[in-house]
Amino acid sequence: MRLHVAEHPLIAHKLTVLRDVRTPSPLFRQLTEELVTLLAYEATRDIRTEPWEITTPVTDTVGRKLTEPRPIVVPILRAGLGMLEGMTRLLPTAEVGFLGLQRNEETLEAITYANRLPDDLSGRQCYVLDPMLATGGTLVAAIEYLFERGARDVTAVTLLAAPEGLRAVQEAIGERADVTIVTASVDERLNSKGYIVPGLGDAGDRLYGVVD
Repeated sequence: MRLHVAEHPLIAHKLTVLRDVRTPSPLFRQLTEELVTLLAYEATRDIRTEPWEITTPVTDTVGRKLTEPRPIVVPILRAGLGMLEGMTRLLPTAEVGFLGLQRNEETLEAITYANRLPDDLSGRQCYVLDPMLATGGTLVAAIEYLFERGARDVTAVTLLAAPEGLRAVQEAIGERADVTIVTASVDERLNSKGYIVPGLGDAGDRLYGVVD
């Protein structure tokens, strides 16, 4: 497993506003999209391309284009949906799948309740979107699900990560496949409820509001 913490003044600024409890949902959504686009630049540094012949208004030349099969972006429902627009803005030709994973608040384990993914992901570069890497249970479950369908190249894009979650992913995944985690920050720790500290609260609630 590889970890990349994206360091840039704009990333630090947008993340600070996201953390602020006074930031309203509309602004939170906007900043999340903008931040994810910045993270996507880092996450796609190793995206596969191939030579492509084109004709400019001046002459013939050879550029680069994304290889086939196309990469697939997989937001984890529901909070990952808030990251989708920011990722596809950079990768408009990528396919999009969905994976529904919910954390049991008592056991902190991830439960799969929905999926919409190709049956065969062999040879695909997969980009998993989930705002918070807390205990690691949800991300591990998502990566294992992709592995079962043949994926071996997975990049997870998160806004925040906790050391406990990073350790959990490392221990579960090991060196079985090429897994990279790209995040804006590795925070201090988890609290007794499994929330990241200092964190930014419940990303889903802050993106979409609390549904009673």
